[in-house]
Amino acid sequence: MTKTTRSQNPMNRWLALALILLASFAASAIGGLATFESVRTWYPTLIKPSWNPPSAVFGPVWTLLYLLMSIAAWRVWLSPNTHESRLALRLFFVSLALNAFWSVLFFGLHRPGWALVDNGVLWATLAFLLLRFARIDRLAGWLWAPYFAWVTFAVVLNAAIWRLNP
Repeated sequence: MTKTTRSQNPMNRWLALALILLASFAASAIGGLATFESVRTWYPTLIKPSWNPPSAVFGPVWTLLYLLMSIAAWRVWLSPNTHESRLALRLFFVSLALNAFWSVLFFGLHRPGWALVDNGVLWATLAFLLLRFARIDRLAGWLWAPYFAWVTFAVVLNAAIWRLNP
């Protein structure tokens, strides 16, 4: 079977990037809607570890991460159309859903324990994707690494908040 590329038409390349960015920032928007009210009301009442970042850090960090992960997924889309690249792209969209669902669980429903379970599944998915992306396109793997690192930190922070707020 011949490996084909999805990106032979230059217009398709940019349309694919736009759609991937749209999907990523749609997940961000869902998370933002779930987070908006609770960040001002419920979240400040929680006991947090001393190493919890200031609230002002989260917006810029997540914006950069959504941009980097979108470019990583786009580079995978640009790669030869193989079973591995198709699987990686499907899992990318699964990771977006898990990411948005975490915000709904943690901030929307005020369930840090449930959010921790989601975060664990998200972390495992991201670890798998990091390996796949790096194998498919080295730069995609490097672009994905900050997201994986941040979610690793987020899992630990989520666990600490859950433990501190029984």
